[in-house]
Parts: sequence; C-alpha cells; structure tokens
Amino acid sequence: MKWITIVLLIVAAIALAGAVAALIGSRLPRSHHATAERLLPMPPDTLWRLLTDVERFPSWRRDVKRVRRLPDRNGKPAWVEEGRSGKMTFAFERMEPRRVLVTRIADPTLPFGGTWTLEITPAPEGARLRITEDGEIYNPLFRFMARFIFGYDGTIAGYFSALERTAHGV
Repeated sequence: MKWITIVLLIVAAIALAGAVAALIGSRLPRSHHATAERLLPMPPDTLWRLLTDVERFPSWRRDVKRVRRLPDRNGKPAWVEEGRSGKMTFAFERMEPRRVLVTRIADPTLPFGGTWTLEITPAPEGARLRITEDGEIYNPLFRFMARFIFGYDGTIAGYFSALERTAHGV
C-alpha cells in the first residue's frame, strides 16, 4: 500500500511540473529570433554546394538519417528529412547563389515553424556564415522547453558543429 502512495505522489509531481511548464510556456512569446555567425575554412562555392545539395545532407549531418526529394515548389527544392525527431518537410524559399539561402519548415501540422536565413560572406580564410532562425512555437510546453531547456540557438549550434566537422574532414 505504501508503494502505491509513493507512485501516486510521483505521478502527481510530474503532472504538476508539466502543468507549471505549460503555464509558463503560455506566457512566453510565440515567436523567437536567434542568430549566430562562424568562419568556416572552405570557399563560398563549396559551402553553397554543401548547403543546397539536400540529397547529401545525411553524409554530413548526423541528425539526418534520410532525405526524400519532393517536387520543387516555386522552382526551388523541397524535401522531407527523416531523423531522430521524425519526419519534417522543408523547402528553399529564396536562393541567391553563394550569398543567401532561406529555408522554411513546410509542414503546417507541426507544433513549430519558421525560417532559417543563411548568409555567406567570402573571407580570406574561407567563408563567413551567418544563420538566423525566425521561429514560431505554437505549443506552450514546447515553448517552455525551447526557452529553458534546449535554447533558441540549440539547432543552430548543432548545424555549425556539423559544418565544422565536414570542413575539417572529421
């Protein structure tokens, strides 16, 4: 009987923590903006090819297991990435070769959405890449986790790590 009480208390504590997190998340803004910049030791042309060759993403991004191309949207590539978090549909929204690439999460059924703007600037040592995430998180519990657990720039940091591993041949 004592163990039933302990289990019930644990379940109640977890439910209370979830409710508090959802309440705090409901008070956070739905939109967020995060940006980071790094110098990568590769020419802008090489970086551009890496960023736009969606079929090769699994070869350098550890978070992507598989990519399935979809028909182009407005003359630009669209695809489904399959990874640890499941499947997500993306599409390039703007492509200015070797300068600007804008990617949009193209799945309205997800609890989040937004764009990534990647700006490439030539540098003597390679290319400077600036990534800006303009995201929206519709689910309050996810908003709480993004703000206090993962950080708004967590995905950007992971992306830069993958690019740096690739640039250094690791």
